Amino acid sequence: MLKITSCVLDKVCGLNSKIPRHMFDEYVLCGRSNVGKSSFINTICNRKNYAHTSKTPGKTRTINYYLINDKFYLVDLPGYGFAKASAKEQNDWATFINEYFKKSESIEEIIMLVDIRHEPTKDDKSMFEWILNTTGFEPIVIATKSDKIKKTEIKKNVDIIRKELNGSEALTVIPFSSETKDGLDNVMRLLFEK
Repeated sequence: MLKITSCVLDKVCGLNSKIPRHMFDEYVLCGRSNVGKSSFINTICNRKNYAHTSKTPGKTRTINYYLINDKFYLVDLPGYGFAKASAKEQNDWATFINEYFKKSESIEEIIMLVDIRHEPTKDDKSMFEWILNTTGFEPIVIATKSDKIKKTEIKKNVDIIRKELNGSEALTVIPFSSETKDGLDNVMRLLFEK
């Protein structure tokens, strides 16, 4: 299997930061709060608690740039749909993320995480459509927490996700589990076979 040999949290951008310019491709991670982005990063980097995981939604409040194998960035965006953040804070972050998508010239792929156990939320659908219309990218969808449902339900739930997001026939949906590492090979191919 393809392997990540180094993973460095290289840049952290808050609301007042400038979007950095650099020479690396960016694989952008987005998803609602508590969908498992930090666990996803830890799993693919084979590190226990490198990206901080929490049972409390809304922990990631910065844009985090993880430099992988000195070759590309995984860019972890703050989770959306975090109800406890104030309306102003949510609006500030939405503006900043919009600016990131406008100003970054290095986006190679956008990877959207959704929870395989549930139909995509209203926020998931809005984000998917917004990315499609704003960036021209159709996100690759990682359906997290696949170990939490029966194996026999995986295909059915993936079909529901595909239908509810209203993506193209070519929409990639990868069932993934940070616990069992199911789907890890497919994710690694996605990152390394460009």
